[in-house]
Amino acid sequence: MTKLEREMSAFFAGLYPGESRPLVFGEGKSDARTVLIGEAPGEQEALQGRPFVGKAGKNLDELLGLAGIDRESVYITNVVKIRPTRVSDAGRTVNRAPTREEIELFLPWLRKELAGVAMRRVVTLGNVPLKALLGAKATIGEAHGQRLEWNGIPLWPMYHPASIIYNRALRPVYEEDIRRLGEVIRREDGQ
Repeated sequence: MTKLEREMSAFFAGLYPGESRPLVFGEGKSDARTVLIGEAPGEQEALQGRPFVGKAGKNLDELLGLAGIDRESVYITNVVKIRPTRVSDAGRTVNRAPTREEIELFLPWLRKELAGVAMRRVVTLGNVPLKALLGAKATIGEAHGQRLEWNGIPLWPMYHPASIIYNRALRPVYEEDIRRLGEVIRREDGQ
């Protein structure tokens, strides 16, 4: 566990006393040139303690493969490090989008985390990380696949990998966006 992870664990342990709210930290090498940022862990991520290992993670791995991007070469994290949940009408615990308060609580920690990665580009996966970094005016529907900028670093907004689970019509758009990103990475990183 890194110093930052220990500090985060200590901070958040006091916020949720008596609750099992495991933190899911980012993973990858600190010299990764590409950082992928999702919104928050889901059930499988919380159980396994790793980002993007559930259904959305399988989609992400497949799409990275289409673009010729090796998962081991990127750093993957989420804005919010705990699984946001709600109780469904059927009485089951299900995922929900993080609240504005949760995003604001975790955002300083995300910034510290990103400061420790030698990134050349950021890829946001979905609206939550895009809005967390660029503000409320940014929307994934308008910005996906375009090169933007965040703190002097190129930022590539992409739909969240779960979006193609719920909306199959997005798959060709997602594939095109990630292929273009793969071309940029190979060109810029000399691969």
